[in-house]
Amino acid sequence: MTTPAILVVEDERIIARGIEKQLKMMGYAVAGLASNGEEAVRKAIALRPDLILMDINLGVSIDGVEATARIRKQMDVPVVYLTANSDDATLRRAMLTDPFGYVLKPYEDKDLRTAIEIGLYRHKTEWRLRENEQWLAATLSSIGDGVIATDEHGRVQLMNTLAEQMTGWRQADALGKDVQEVFQIIEEASRQPVPNPVLSALAKGERTKLAPGTLLIDKAGVERPIDDCASPIRAMNGKVSGVVLVFRDITEHRRLEDHLRQSQKMEAVGQLAGGIAHDFNNIMTVITGYSDLLLSDGIVSTPLPAASRMDALQNIYDAGQRAAALTQQIMAFSRKQMLLPCVMNLNTTIRDIGVMVKRLIGSNIEFTTNPAPDLGPVEADPTQMGQVILNLAMNARDAMRDGGRLVIASANTEWDSETAGRHPLGKTGRYAMLSVSDTGCGMSEYVLAHIFEPFFTTKGLGQGTGLGLATVFGIVKQSGGYIELTSKVGEGTTFRVYLPRIAELPPQPTTREIRLAAKGRETILIAEDEEAIRRMTTMVLQRSGYTVLEATNGLEAVTVAEGHTKPIHLLLTDLVMPKLCGRELAERLLHVKRGMRVLYMSGYTEDVMVQQGVESATANFLHKPFSLAALTNKVREVLDQP
Repeated sequence: MTTPAILVVEDERIIARGIEKQLKMMGYAVAGLASNGEEAVRKAIALRPDLILMDINLGVSIDGVEATARIRKQMDVPVVYLTANSDDATLRRAMLTDPFGYVLKPYEDKDLRTAIEIGLYRHKTEWRLRENEQWLAATLSSIGDGVIATDEHGRVQLMNTLAEQMTGWRQADALGKDVQEVFQIIEEASRQPVPNPVLSALAKGERTKLAPGTLLIDKAGVERPIDDCASPIRAMNGKVSGVVLVFRDITEHRRLEDHLRQSQKMEAVGQLAGGIAHDFNNIMTVITGYSDLLLSDGIVSTPLPAASRMDALQNIYDAGQRAAALTQQIMAFSRKQMLLPCVMNLNTTIRDIGVMVKRLIGSNIEFTTNPAPDLGPVEADPTQMGQVILNLAMNARDAMRDGGRLVIASANTEWDSETAGRHPLGKTGRYAMLSVSDTGCGMSEYVLAHIFEPFFTTKGLGQGTGLGLATVFGIVKQSGGYIELTSKVGEGTTFRVYLPRIAELPPQPTTREIRLAAKGRETILIAEDEEAIRRMTTMVLQRSGYTVLEATNGLEAVTVAEGHTKPIHLLLTDLVMPKLCGRELAERLLHVKRGMRVLYMSGYTEDVMVQQGVESATANFLHKPFSLAALTNKVREVLDQP
């Protein structure tokens, strides 16, 4: 027997050499190695291997899916995919190339051998099926898939034992019947009938696969998810004389996938909890420590000087800001945070955040900014853009342990169709570009491939949760932008963020206008179930000149409003409250208090807000935690709306 020759396609040379060694130890011959998709196509055609081990995610040029598609157009060779963390879209593309198996990295020798043997066997079997239908009938009884063979009219001619079990039809009863009667399939989501692949294979004369999410309904009405393909049988004259339908029950496969996803989710939650708990404990230590110090000030013999009290209050405030920023980081990582976009210039953010960046990166790193003087405005959340710059700057700092140079720059750029095509769902047009460049250690191809994955980190245990760059990616995507990076080991890294430019900046109010707008004499009804927040909000608004009515929940707010005979100018309500949510409260009161404005507040995510039915959340919404200035300015803004 000839030793099977295998072509290995893997962009990591060390991994490729390891696979080559494994294959030789298993007794296979290695036809050659290819490090990218185009090289794989050339070598496959030249070497004619018996099987190809193809990495889906290749570093440069075309990926493994595209390479496989090009190879299969020119030759009949089985391909087994090697994959680690491919996204759903890539896996769906991979399915269209009709792979002969998947091997999930990392894998054991037995997994690789099994995939290769199954791939070789399936390929050999399918080739023989096309040659001899009688030989097919004898072989199919031993494989682990259901098989139905039909004639050129789609009538059942053969069923193996597993096909009988899955359809509920005995072969003796099914012979001569229309395959649509025996093999009934529907789409899982819509519950609508699915075109039978046998009829499609007969009509087109080519292999047809079922779409994902197809259910087989057996004779007793039992449903099971399946995967299948229908291949035409050709006579010696080339005419299609029938179809072989091969299908399998993927119930167990789905269960294992769900179990794997749940395990990964629980592992991620554990990693997140460890990193976040450490930071929150530090923050709470500062808050409780300084609070205790201030609370005890009146009962000790030597009270704190005024300067020390102010310092303690400042530290409490700073710790609260850090806690809020940490919460926003988690939300940004999940791409569920509430963004409050406005028309802005990235140069302003670079200028405002520059002082903090310089303080955080240390004196051994040279820091410069290079903002474009004519940079066009964008629509984004300034706070989140500041977080993007900070996260990228901290990433650069960690890459320059021995010092170096950090440059933050901006520029106008335009994308043509070729440039936009390099980005998933990229669009042509004008963009404002923000770049963060360092002269650090750079990144390997492996790190580049995983850099934006949640919890992926190159730092040691306990030194990072791997949220930083995943957070950056989430903010940029949620802001309608794109991010790319270039890096080389030993030569540094550059991140580039592209946000769509808009026409022009609106006129900005002066500081005096903002200060005057923060006060008023209207009546405000506050509905908030958290007592500390309600008391603080009431105190701030009363000091700003407003008359304030309080309610601890939605139903109490209705009672208070109905008992107040004078106008209520603004309802300031939490979105999520017991007894009556903020949206329902607003709907009730708007029928009672004509002309009343509504301002929602919440610490929940945008998804929850949408579920609560607040369509104008961005315009009339205050995200917790908020500063006192943000509260008074937003209240004034809503009251002054035309």
